Amino acid sequence: MLIPDRVSGIMLVGLGAAAAYGGSLLPPVPGQQIGPNVFPMVVGIGLLLCGGLIAFGVGSTLEREAEAELAAHSDQPAPETAHSPLMNGAKTLLPPALLLAYVFVGDALGFIPTAFAIVLTVALAMGARLRLALPLALIAPVFVHLVFVKLLRVPLPPGILPMPW
Repeated sequence: MLIPDRVSGIMLVGLGAAAAYGGSLLPPVPGQQIGPNVFPMVVGIGLLLCGGLIAFGVGSTLEREAEAELAAHSDQPAPETAHSPLMNGAKTLLPPALLLAYVFVGDALGFIPTAFAIVLTVALAMGARLRLALPLALIAPVFVHLVFVKLLRVPLPPGILPMPW
């Protein structure tokens, strides 16, 4: 099933508007200029802008030209991209299922092992080779942990593999 760019762009605009509105409702922290409302508002505004660009088709001609040029210079046949509806449904439900799994096992296992499993599973499901997926799954959770713990000062569950900082 292919969703037109205009429809997905409008959906992103709606999601961004909801995130920005929800963030604006969060109460400020006394004595701090940056509170819990900033992050959802920044993400929401970013989604609004990106969704608007997608809905209006900004950059789509460049994408079509690049695909045509690549096809003209390639001697290999195009890879088969058609999958069964069942496989497409499984790939669609995988991220929410993994986030739900994080809710249930995140406290017991901890953030690092759970995020490693999530990143590795999603990367492999989306077609990444193990040679790329494994380093990504090793580096991304540590980077996200650093951002949340050091910059945002949001504690993450240590579990079986606590980080040294």
